[in-house]
Amino acid sequence: MDHAHHDEGPPSFWRSRLGIGWVVLAAVAGWFLWTEHRAHLLGFLPNLFLLACPLMHVFMHHGHHHGSHHGHGNAGGDASAPAARVPGDGPQGGQS
Repeated sequence: MDHAHHDEGPPSFWRSRLGIGWVVLAAVAGWFLWTEHRAHLLGFLPNLFLLACPLMHVFMHHGHHHGSHHGHGNAGGDASAPAARVPGDGPQGGQS
């Protein structure tokens, strides 16, 4: 059985000596950056949670269409009709 050998050409950059050298250099640099700046990066995590709150608020209200409540949730009723009261919902604490 004679298998034909296909000429693959030059190896890709990441498989060459130069590419492997760059990957090793980047890994070593990343390790030293992580070990030297870990306290700064981990100390900033609580601030990231606080910054995430406004972003979550903006994206969670995406489908609400604030400002245009015409015909919203009132299929066929009078738009000026007051909402039904639930016992215990008023300022009297359930006393009518």
